[in-house]
Amino acid sequence: MSDLAVRFRKLWDEIAPVGRDAGSGGYLRYALTEPELTLRGWFREQAGQRGMPVTEDGNGNLFAWWGDPAAGDAVLTGSHFDSVPHGGAYDGPLGIVSAFLAVDELRAAGATPVRPVAVAAFVEEEGGRFGVPCLGSRLLTGEITVDRAAGLRDAAGVSFAEALGDRPAGADPGLLGRFAAFVELHVEQGRALVDLGAPVAVASAIWPHGRWRFDFHGEGNHAGTTRMADRRDPMLTYAFTVLAANKEARLRDAHATVGRVAVEPNATNAVPSKVTGWLDARAAEPETLDGLVEAVRAKATERAKRDGTELTCTQESVTPLVEFDGGLAGRLAALLDAPVLPTGAGHDAGVLAAHLPTAMLFVRNPTGVSHSPAESAGDADCAAGVAALARVLEELACR
Repeated sequence: MSDLAVRFRKLWDEIAPVGRDAGSGGYLRYALTEPELTLRGWFREQAGQRGMPVTEDGNGNLFAWWGDPAAGDAVLTGSHFDSVPHGGAYDGPLGIVSAFLAVDELRAAGATPVRPVAVAAFVEEEGGRFGVPCLGSRLLTGEITVDRAAGLRDAAGVSFAEALGDRPAGADPGLLGRFAAFVELHVEQGRALVDLGAPVAVASAIWPHGRWRFDFHGEGNHAGTTRMADRRDPMLTYAFTVLAANKEARLRDAHATVGRVAVEPNATNAVPSKVTGWLDARAAEPETLDGLVEAVRAKATERAKRDGTELTCTQESVTPLVEFDGGLAGRLAALLDAPVLPTGAGHDAGVLAAHLPTAMLFVRNPTGVSHSPAESAGDADCAAGVAALARVLEELACR
């Protein structure tokens, strides 16, 4: 094992136990809860050990600076600590650990930044607690309003403002204007690099994607005494909609997932009065995504009429097609001699790409599985990712 791989493992082992569920082996690192707050403390400790001052933006985002934070023209890197429920270890934290190690590599080589480097820890990237993905970066760039963000609530009714300890600050053009580029390193959420036999890749684009909430209202009633012909059961409409989403996505070579559902009153011996399902939809082109969601909505509406139920469909978030800066992606692919890949997964990089030149690096995931305890990355590949990120930061910040 290389020296860099050993140093990666040492640093990785410091955070690996935090928020891990003993039963599933996955992680419960929801934004601004105890495990994520512990990791934010670790972030500050790592920055302090390196003499990197840490600033906050009022939205929950942290920045550790190598160089003068006020100098401008900075190169931003990093990722997020929060997870989906029972998610994998590498999605997010790999980008932060790798960023600190990349700074170490450059310092050991005697490199000096002519432009500041900032390592970011973005808040609520997954949307696992407050429901809106990339919330921190959306606030930083002004893509979500302060009022909407402040009012978002978790399952326990705690608002984002309450969890933050204050109302979010919203967009800060002064801070955003200090950054000249953003490079996010991330574990690959698929098997393309396994098939290519390569440890690292550069991203070309992120599919357009979004989340829609489907509320199905019916009539709650007794399971044992209500005749089948008399029922207004929203569970039937919900079940049909899930199957319709699957079919419509397959017809369009797109992706549709209903992975979250809430039922009222959630009793075994009661016909539900309300069922809410959340649709995650993704496609290679915006037109395909629009057609997919509209087809699902139309089929659900028609089925609701037949079931005697009512449907309300609410768009919760949409991220348009993100084509990363072609010149930057090509430049980095040539620098690293790395393949270029698209992805269907959303990232803070996708939000920031609309505001400054942005690129992503992917590190090979041997299982090809993500948002699951089976998500993985080998130490040697992680070291290759650190080395690649160090070369990128040297190119962008030290020349």
